[in-house]
Amino acid sequence: MTLSRGRRTPLSGSAPLSPQRKWRAITIATLVLMPATWSLLIGLVAVSSDDGEAPAAGPLIAFGLCLIPFVFIALAFLSEHPRPSSGVVRAMVLCLLVGVPVSAVAADAVTGIVAGIGAGGVVALRADLDHSWRARALAVVTASAYAFVFVRLAGELLLLIAPVLPFTSLGVVDHLSERRAARRRAATA
Repeated sequence: MTLSRGRRTPLSGSAPLSPQRKWRAITIATLVLMPATWSLLIGLVAVSSDDGEAPAAGPLIAFGLCLIPFVFIALAFLSEHPRPSSGVVRAMVLCLLVGVPVSAVAADAVTGIVAGIGAGGVVALRADLDHSWRARALAVVTASAYAFVFVRLAGELLLLIAPVLPFTSLGVVDHLSERRAARRRAATA
């Protein structure tokens, strides 16, 4: 008699992450993301500036790019990701694979940064059993679309709130997924 084992999820047997811990991880990662985003945007504006007194773009862009791995490290470790190092590596790859093309298509850096960071956050933020990657992807698309529209309407104001969009959208959609799952469980009980 052969027993077949089904594939186990990495979170099987572990308790769901409390909302306080999840939002603490999101808040700290967002606080690390803010100077990275602003530095990248200042550097990109300096590159396209014809002003002789514009700051040097290279150090600003390099500083912003160097902080992004730490954003995903903070998000993965503080959210108690089961495999944080692989989550961070996958987050960096997704950040580039999504952020660069979205920036090119949208013709603005802000939308690409929101989309890339959000896509990386999907895999860096611990996903419990009630969470869906499709719902998270939809949250990133919504945040990116909001950034795309808002940058055309409000311009500079979006530069202040852009770092808040990616991870907050993931936290909200996870919260909604948890509520939906709790309602489903209560209805079947």
